Amino acid sequence: MNWKLAARAEKMNPSVLREILKVTERPGIISLAGGLPSPKTFPISAFAEACAQVLSTQGEAALQYSASEGFAPLCQAVADMLPWKVDPAQVLITTGSQQGLDLVAKVLLDPGSRVLVETPTYLGALQAFAPMEPVPVGVASDAQGVLAEDLLAKAPGARFAYLLPNFQNPTGRTMSEARRAAVSAAAKSAGLPIVEDNPYGELWFDEAPPLPLTARNPEGCIYLGSFSKVLAPGLRLGFLVAPKAIFPKLLQAKQAADLHSPIFNQRMVFEVMKDGFLDRHVPTIRALYKRQRDAMVAALQREMKGLDVEFNTPAGGMFLWLRMPAGIDTVALLPKAVERGVAFVPGAPFYAGESDSRTLRLSFVTASVEEIEKAIAALAATVREQLAHQLAAKTEQLLASAATP
Repeated sequence: MNWKLAARAEKMNPSVLREILKVTERPGIISLAGGLPSPKTFPISAFAEACAQVLSTQGEAALQYSASEGFAPLCQAVADMLPWKVDPAQVLITTGSQQGLDLVAKVLLDPGSRVLVETPTYLGALQAFAPMEPVPVGVASDAQGVLAEDLLAKAPGARFAYLLPNFQNPTGRTMSEARRAAVSAAAKSAGLPIVEDNPYGELWFDEAPPLPLTARNPEGCIYLGSFSKVLAPGLRLGFLVAPKAIFPKLLQAKQAADLHSPIFNQRMVFEVMKDGFLDRHVPTIRALYKRQRDAMVAALQREMKGLDVEFNTPAGGMFLWLRMPAGIDTVALLPKAVERGVAFVPGAPFYAGESDSRTLRLSFVTASVEEIEKAIAALAATVREQLAHQLAAKTEQLLASAATP
């Protein structure tokens, strides 16, 4: 048969992260690569009880088709837990927050549309946008996220800015209160919509992050959230909150995509949440992840000493960002690190434009403290070995040059 691909299919690429996860399945590999929540945080017993309760009291409805908007009590619960006034009619339950990105792309992007993103940004968003054939434009960013002045300069003609203010993937950085105020004001003055992605916002360690960008200008933002990081990713449940002017089109895109997200899962999540469970459960996740972050930072300080390796100390979330010494390409470094038993994600795929080949992302949430210490020691040994090879090669070149008549 002569299968002819659509132009949009030609734009699709395999997930770099998923390909790397295949490597981590090898025996003996400690993975600091995947953005997977720790299975230790999954409230299995709570879901077992909720499952029995839903089946025994709501079985027929839970196993039937349902409304595309989502389970009404769950939509209300989402509206109630957000820190600004939200009409539950503006809440759309999605099949993971990744579907929210897909719906936004379908509704707001045309081929050639400009979309502004942080430098670097979430790889999954770039993948979700790609089939609509937009032009992603990186906005200058620092340790606090995008620079408001560069956002404003690049705003004309852009369809929206995609931002992750809290414990960003991949860098782990958090946008400060002052920066949020400046970014929100810049976007509002330029008439630039913001798509705010906040899957990690509840995973703060010492203090909650500032108010979301959406809370400052609800009519100018679409807000994405997820149950994956606070309950379990296998449920594939997230949500978006959109202005009433754009909500109907997002709903139509949702109907065309999958009719509705699994209603059984929605009813289970509501059953688990309804008595304040998240208020008791999420602090246990924060405590676990903070211990593991501290272990990774301590190991990096110890093992990378003298190597000119830069790294941050995230205030929450799941990720830590490194920049290797000059001359080291982390794509080339990865297989050598795997040989020593540790995997990471190279930073280059997270950039919309010119990338920094010296960067990489580490996740500190699935490995134990002991594994983290072992993995960072292996990574440091790999870096030292690469630097030694570079020095030897440079010395050989100098000697060869000196010997040339």
